[in-house]
Amino acid sequence: MSQRPIFRIRPAQPSDIPSVVTLIRALADFEHLPGPDRAAAQRLQEHAFGPTPRYELLVAEQDLDVVGYAAFFMTYSTFLARPSLYLEDLFVRPESRRLGVGKAFLQELAALAVARECGRFEWAVLDWNVAAQDFYAALGAELLDDWRICRVDGEALLRLAAPT
Repeated sequence: MSQRPIFRIRPAQPSDIPSVVTLIRALADFEHLPGPDRAAAQRLQEHAFGPTPRYELLVAEQDLDVVGYAAFFMTYSTFLARPSLYLEDLFVRPESRRLGVGKAFLQELAALAVARECGRFEWAVLDWNVAAQDFYAALGAELLDDWRICRVDGEALLRLAAPT
């Protein structure tokens, strides 16, 4: 007799967004950042399931509860002349960790990248999150020390976008 899986990874549905927003807020707390407000929560729904999807979303379900999510989107590598799959967020509730959920998300996303003929599957990890870095390295990920993320947001973005 085969054992029933403890969790399953599946594409998110619009009805999952409230649970995902709760998980995003938990990730924001973990990263010491502000989480999405009510307006952002509405945009998350529209941007995933509206007429022009901007990102895709997988969820991990355990006993009919959403216990994790992975948000991702496609980018493009001109050097490889192939699409890339970029993982924006991966989060699993602390009480559901160590069940293989994170690894299952990464395996599912890697399979999707292969199916979409991507040349890369990439994501960022905070420099202080050594446990995540070790986990990713154990799965074969290369941590690129020679690249830095550049970000322009808020007032700086508005200034940069303004005509001179």
